[in-house]
Amino acid sequence: MTLPDSRDVSVPMLLVGGRLIKAAAADEAAEWLTLLMSDEATQEEKQRWQQWREADPDHEHAWSHIEAVTGWLGGMQPQAAYGALSPYAQSNTPKLPGRRKMISLLSFGAIAISSGALVSRSSFWQRRTADYHTAAGEQRSLTLDDGTVVTLNTASAIDVRFDAHARVVHLVAGEIALLTRHAAAGAPADPRPLYVYTAQGRIQALGTHFVVRQWDGHSTVAVLQSAVDVVLTDNPANHRVVQQGERLLFTSTSLGAPVPLDEQALGWLKGQIIADNIRLGDFMAELARYLPGIVRCDPAIADLRFSGVFPLNDIDRILATLPSVLPVRVQLRTRYWVTLTSAE
Repeated sequence: MTLPDSRDVSVPMLLVGGRLIKAAAADEAAEWLTLLMSDEATQEEKQRWQQWREADPDHEHAWSHIEAVTGWLGGMQPQAAYGALSPYAQSNTPKLPGRRKMISLLSFGAIAISSGALVSRSSFWQRRTADYHTAAGEQRSLTLDDGTVVTLNTASAIDVRFDAHARVVHLVAGEIALLTRHAAAGAPADPRPLYVYTAQGRIQALGTHFVVRQWDGHSTVAVLQSAVDVVLTDNPANHRVVQQGERLLFTSTSLGAPVPLDEQALGWLKGQIIADNIRLGDFMAELARYLPGIVRCDPAIADLRFSGVFPLNDIDRILATLPSVLPVRVQLRTRYWVTLTSAE
């Protein structure tokens, strides 16, 4: 695709709704949606939103795309979604049911921005229609028919398919921990193989306790007990056994080298975020998984490093603590929009 001559090709661009626009416009559109649907926007902010829309054709296109998505989510036409959002709409315009409910949908990425890209409807639909799923900040444990205990971390989703030949767990999104019945209780192992599928490969449990995470473009598996065998989606002849105490990153075509497990990767199993000389930008990216809405970290402070152990059941406390250990300021536009900037 050729960019128009008037575009600065150094500016990050996105294909949104069939048109190439500035990535910043899509990002800002999601922020405005978060504010407007929080019920906390002032009249002045609503007027600024209208001014923002009129200031740049990319702004209007990004907003129109979001209207279409929100209209689809609510089972109504985009015009009805506009009526729910716009302070200037006619009073008889149909309203979107449950703005707070819509905010919860943001945690599944239907509208929220991830790495500057609008997440597709198909991705959202897969997560929301999965057999089991969690919202942002939620964790859930369940026992499968074979006795395997699966714990879903924040914003995670799985499909489960058992038959006479195999037990299959498909990790649609997020992160899960599995503890097989044999590993948990010393019971005889189920003769059917237990597989966990991600977008990049298949993980076979070898009587074990392990954690699998689906990232953007790759997967990781961490083995707490026994071992697993990893087979790649696009290179099935290439596989590797990952032993207890090891963690492996893999794509659909290549296997990384196993590395020792670290506490940071498993902190969520204890209800914690463990920071060990971590970059602030990386810490906030991890924290964002547990918060609905928008989380931003100013690039100017992203490389600051710190250590600590933080409780996942009290995100407000984590945010309140950061300025006491780093020269940063936490700005809360709403509870769904958090920004970290320099305190200087």
